[in-house]
Amino acid sequence: MSAILIAGTHSGVGKTTVAMALLAAFACARKLAVAPFKVGPDYIDTSHHTAICGRPSRNLDTFMMGEDGVRQTFASASAGSEIGVIEGVMGLYDGMGEGDTASSAHVARVLDVPVILVIDVKGMSRSAAALIKGYCDFDSRINVAGVILNRVGSSRHGDMIRTAIRDELAIPVLGEIPKSTQIELPSRHLGLYMAHEGYRMDYVPQLSELAENHIDLSAILDIAQQTGDRAAGGDVAAEPGGTGEGCAGAGRHDVTIGVARDPAFCFYYADLIDSLKRHANVVFWSPLADDLPDVDGLYFGGGYPELYMQELSSRTRTRNQIKDAAAEGIPIYGECGGMIYLCESLIDLEGAAYPMAGVLPAETEMTSRLQALGYTDASVSSNPIVGAGVLRGHEFHYSVTNCDSDARFAYRMNRGKGIRDGLDGIVEYETLGSYMHAPPSLDVTRFVESCRR
Repeated sequence: MSAILIAGTHSGVGKTTVAMALLAAFACARKLAVAPFKVGPDYIDTSHHTAICGRPSRNLDTFMMGEDGVRQTFASASAGSEIGVIEGVMGLYDGMGEGDTASSAHVARVLDVPVILVIDVKGMSRSAAALIKGYCDFDSRINVAGVILNRVGSSRHGDMIRTAIRDELAIPVLGEIPKSTQIELPSRHLGLYMAHEGYRMDYVPQLSELAENHIDLSAILDIAQQTGDRAAGGDVAAEPGGTGEGCAGAGRHDVTIGVARDPAFCFYYADLIDSLKRHANVVFWSPLADDLPDVDGLYFGGGYPELYMQELSSRTRTRNQIKDAAAEGIPIYGECGGMIYLCESLIDLEGAAYPMAGVLPAETEMTSRLQALGYTDASVSSNPIVGAGVLRGHEFHYSVTNCDSDARFAYRMNRGKGIRDGLDGIVEYETLGSYMHAPPSLDVTRFVESCRR
């Protein structure tokens, strides 16, 4: 295995830009087979990774997936690649609470992958060496194999920092990105725009050029070979379908699940889709444009229904088809934006209400303030979609959902906010909708069995 993890000293130092620049240089300019990854729960950066590399970007999250799950996903998705590039999250050592669980360092340690540290050196000279030394020495189990300096003011500025690092540390400087470099990655309330949303993609050659001109790509390829044996998955068997292709052909299974996929519903983990394909036929369709397909179950992922509420509301025929299917007992699963669509109505910031699918006894109201963000942990009671036990996931939304007083819930939140009073996972008919996004490694067998019945 050959891989690197791009980490930052903290959020906002440019690690996303650097990671995407390396992906563009290796995959597009040098035509290498690159396996992209992202630490933590993220649908947006992974969409850009996927667009650049032409193969699905996978999430690596030790809280949601466990250490063995991270190893398994990494080993399976790396098959056939020449290098794996992992984009970190927040600062290198930032994890949950007081420990490093779910941090970039935790993933690097679990996989024994070398780390390239990105540091924003604006306003620093010799102090940069002190900062880097602290990150190198903080945890001896982490192989910080090189650094990339971002926002370097001038050649003299870069020389001063290089000299300080050379005098104090035995670590190579692998790149200097000038402060004047401007590459626009458009963003909004939930993060960057998704790669498929029609925004111009000319930032990809710009990123490739940035890497070719300012980063020592040959040295990074050499460092990637320092990846240890743990990255191969150890005793964990890698499941098939690591590239997202060939998991299930049409008609292979006796169950067909329709997955809503369009600009309104676009938050999906590649691993979860692959898991569905191993157990059922998967048909992708668009609630914005299509009638309901002939399926045995439905999955509505998260996304941006609030940006398309008028279009979704105008699709009266599709909404009624979904409501009728739910009433007839078709199992339906909706996460966050998917749950919002399954409610009776969606109210915008001006107070205008738009009818939605009307399956769940609730209405959702958009807010200008973030309502919930972070990891979740829930005790799960009997429901048609998720097996009983404990489920780990995450939530991130700018809305509140008001349910009928007699609404039934399947999740009791041990960690996280949920819908109301520490409850999430509203159940109606054979439908479950939650603010919680399930993990990439969600066990889909109960959902598929419900569809089969």
